[in-house]
Amino acid sequence: MGHPTPIPGPLGKRSHWHWRLWLLPLLTLGASLLPRIVDFSVAGALLILLAPLLLVRALVAKLRAGRVFAATERAGRFQTPFRQLAFADDAPGRNLAVLLNVFWGDMAFAGPRPLSLEEAAAAPADQAIRFSLRPGVFSPYALRSKVGIAYEGEADLDREFYYTETAAGNLGLILRTGVSGLLAGDAVRPMPEHLDFFGVAIANTTMGEAIDWIVRRVRDDRPATIAFVNPDCLNIAHGNPEYRAVLGKVERVLPDGIGIRFGCRILGISLRANVNGTDMFPRLCERCADENLSLFLLGARPGVARQAAENMLQRYPGLKIAGTRDGYFAPDAEAEVIDTINRSGADILLVAFGVPKQELWLWKHRSRLKPRVAMGVGGLFDFYSGRIPRAPLWLREIGLEWSWRLLQEPGRMWRRYIIGNPLFLYRVWRQKIGKLVI
Repeated sequence: MGHPTPIPGPLGKRSHWHWRLWLLPLLTLGASLLPRIVDFSVAGALLILLAPLLLVRALVAKLRAGRVFAATERAGRFQTPFRQLAFADDAPGRNLAVLLNVFWGDMAFAGPRPLSLEEAAAAPADQAIRFSLRPGVFSPYALRSKVGIAYEGEADLDREFYYTETAAGNLGLILRTGVSGLLAGDAVRPMPEHLDFFGVAIANTTMGEAIDWIVRRVRDDRPATIAFVNPDCLNIAHGNPEYRAVLGKVERVLPDGIGIRFGCRILGISLRANVNGTDMFPRLCERCADENLSLFLLGARPGVARQAAENMLQRYPGLKIAGTRDGYFAPDAEAEVIDTINRSGADILLVAFGVPKQELWLWKHRSRLKPRVAMGVGGLFDFYSGRIPRAPLWLREIGLEWSWRLLQEPGRMWRRYIIGNPLFLYRVWRQKIGKLVI
C-alpha cells in the first residue's frame, strides 16, 4: 500500500505553530522571574562575601544597642507588610542588614521607595501600579530627591520606572544613587525656611511652592522681582555691593545648583530642592497655560528668545507668549523696550541678560515695568531655543550638570567652575567658622 498523496498548498504542510503555545508562556514567566533571580543571586553573593563584616557589625549593634536589628514596618509587593531591617545602632553600615530583605524577597535592589503602612493605606488609586513591584533599596524618587530635582512627584517617577525598567537601567540607578549619595550625604540635617550665604537670604522652598508663589503674586496684583542664585552669583555678590544690595531687596531669591547643596552641607543644614530657572521654565509655561497667564521673553542673542517661545508654544498650545525681544539694544532704546513690554500686557517677564546685569536692570526699572512678576533667568533661552544642548538627565541626577556646561563652553565657563566653585565653598567654610568678612 503506497503513501497517501500530500494535499497541495498550506493544508498539506505539517504545522509547527503548536510549540509556541507552551514556549511563549515560559518566556514570559522567565522574563518576569529574571529580576528576582538576579536580586536573589546578588544578595546571596554579597551576604557570603561580606559575612565577616556583617558578623562584626551585628556584634557592634548588640554591644551598643542591646539587640542586633531594628525593624521598620513597611508595605511590600501587593501591600503585603514586611519588616525592613537595619542594624540597631547608628554606626556606619547600619543599612547593610537590608541585604537580608532582598535575599528573602521582601525588597528588590531597584524599585519604588518602600512606604510605611500608613503611607500605603493613604496612597490614591492612581499609585496602585507601584504595589505590583517589590519596593527598592534604591528608587528613582530617592535618587532625584538627593540632588533636589524630584520635580515630577513620586507617583509619576514610580509609574515611569514600572514601564521602563531594565536590568541595565537598574544598575545605572544604583550607581547614580551611590555617586549622588557622596555629593548630598545621608545625614538628617535641619531644614530652615531661609538659607543665608554671605548675607544673602535664599528661600528654602520647592519647585511647586515657588511656582504657586509666582501665580499668587500675579493673581493678587502684587509686584515681585525674583532672582536665582548659584555659587557663581554668590561669588559675584560677595565682591559687588550693588548686586548684593539688590538681592537683599527683591521679594524672593531662589537656590540654583548643586553647589548650594554643598554649601548647605558645610553649614550643617539641608536644601529642600534645586529651584533653578532652567527646570522651572517649562513647568511655569505649563502652569501659565492652565492659568491663562502670559509671558514676555527678553534677552539673549537675536532670534534666540523667539525660538525658545516657539518651542514652548509647540509643547503647551494653550500658552500665551505676549512678546519676545533680544537683549542687544543700546541704552537709549531702553524706553522703547520697556514700552513694548508694557503694551504687550504680559503678566510675567523673564529677562536673560546674565548676572548681575539682569538683576540690576530689573531693579532699576522696577517702577516702570507693568508685568506683576519679573525674574532674571541667565542663559535659559539658549537651552530652550536649542542653541546650547542641556546636560543629559543622568548627569543632572548625580549633580554634575556643571561639568557638561564646562565641556560645552570651556572658554567662558572654566573660571566659574574650576576657580569659582572651590572659592565659594571656601567662603562658606569661612562663614561657618565666623571669619568671613563681607
